[in-house]
Amino acid sequence: MGGLFRGRRGIRAAGPLLEVLSTVGLVDHHAHGVYLEPPATIDEFRGLFSESPDPRQWPHIATGLTYRRALSELAEFFGCASTEEAVYEYRLVADPADYASSLLRATGTETLLVDDGFPPPGAGTDWRRLGELAGCDARPVLRIERVAEAGGIEAVRAEVAAARENGFAGLKTISAYRTGLELERIHDFVLAAFEANESTGSALPVQIHCGFGDWDLYLPRADPGHLKPLIERFRETPFVLLHCYPFVREAGWLAHVYGNVWFDLSLTIPHVSRPEEMVRQALELAPVSKLLYASDAARTPELYYLAAKWWREALATVLTQVLSADEAETAARQILRENAAALYPF
Repeated sequence: MGGLFRGRRGIRAAGPLLEVLSTVGLVDHHAHGVYLEPPATIDEFRGLFSESPDPRQWPHIATGLTYRRALSELAEFFGCASTEEAVYEYRLVADPADYASSLLRATGTETLLVDDGFPPPGAGTDWRRLGELAGCDARPVLRIERVAEAGGIEAVRAEVAAARENGFAGLKTISAYRTGLELERIHDFVLAAFEANESTGSALPVQIHCGFGDWDLYLPRADPGHLKPLIERFRETPFVLLHCYPFVREAGWLAHVYGNVWFDLSLTIPHVSRPEEMVRQALELAPVSKLLYASDAARTPELYYLAAKWWREALATVLTQVLSADEAETAARQILRENAAALYPF
């Protein structure tokens, strides 16, 4: 497959396809609320573009390839000088709600599925407010751990069983952070959530954090390959593997062999410096119909804008190298909206 992706035909076709994709309304199936108040210092601003909570790391973010590219993209969008200081100053003087709304609406998102487990309640916009700022439909995703922490395993069973009726579009677990993804390590309340979900006869999709994230995650235990026994145990449950870096190929293999597995590259895009390479890895094995667009943007609205822009560009580049113009457009539309629209209960 790698050899096919090196063809030159797509270089000419990517431009026209990108123009088309810029008009395709997105279904962002995994996202979070944002902080409206601007960061107090330029180091705090840098920290919003990193998964590290360590202030000692934030000055180093300024040297990152993705961060430098982000500053250039944001400067062009704002119409300011392409320096870190100018972009930061623009945010400081802008009205916080208008600033967030301009970036969110520029993504062309039609539907947001929002995990309210982070930021904590009261710290950022909830799913309703986020939808208002973005000017689009928004639906909540139920964080299993939040329910367990508040009410224990019986509350998990009850809330999961009623989740669809209560308007939730899906479920979400961060077992990768809490225990790792090996079946023998996963908390009983998470297994109870899967059981309650399947007992409804129409299981909601379950989003599972996989791959990289904050520093309290032990990366080897976040390999989606560990989910194989769980996937086979709950065959009527749609599994949606989130993020996946650096295990993109492992997630693609699971989506290749299991009919109840989908995956995305959220968080990976917009954080990696080579989005096109991640799309290539994702589609080496996985069918186009199993890959979903998402941003996993959180805390700061710039990430919504960058994710949407870089996803579209990566798809236009990669798909036109291996498919005809019509086929590439069809595949991109599937990834950007149609796969999620078919999977989730809209």
